[in-house]
Amino acid sequence: MDRARTADVDLEEVAEGVALGDLSTGDRASMMYWRVEPGATLPVHEHEHEQIGYVLEGSLTAIVDGEEVTLEEGDAYRFPSGVSHGAENRSDEPTVGIGVLSPPRDEPDWREGN
Repeated sequence: MDRARTADVDLEEVAEGVALGDLSTGDRASMMYWRVEPGATLPVHEHEHEQIGYVLEGSLTAIVDGEEVTLEEGDAYRFPSGVSHGAENRSDEPTVGIGVLSPPRDEPDWREGN
């Protein structure tokens, strides 16, 4: 068994005010911890990975295929493979959560903006 704690994750800024860090990677899925600062935007992008996640703290506006959906603390979400998505933190507080990607996502992949 592998064990990871969010407190030990090395977050890397992938866009101004948006940071991601790997929690765990297996053969069929990977899990990341993310943080979006107030006013920050994760640009709209798409990837082959199906992505599901959970908002641990705060709120976030997800932009999925041009439509906006507000995600709040306690909400789960899913972005299908190949669907354009991004997010904005329009609140005054940081938003944090976890995301799971399948197939697993390699670190260099998200560093390259995919």
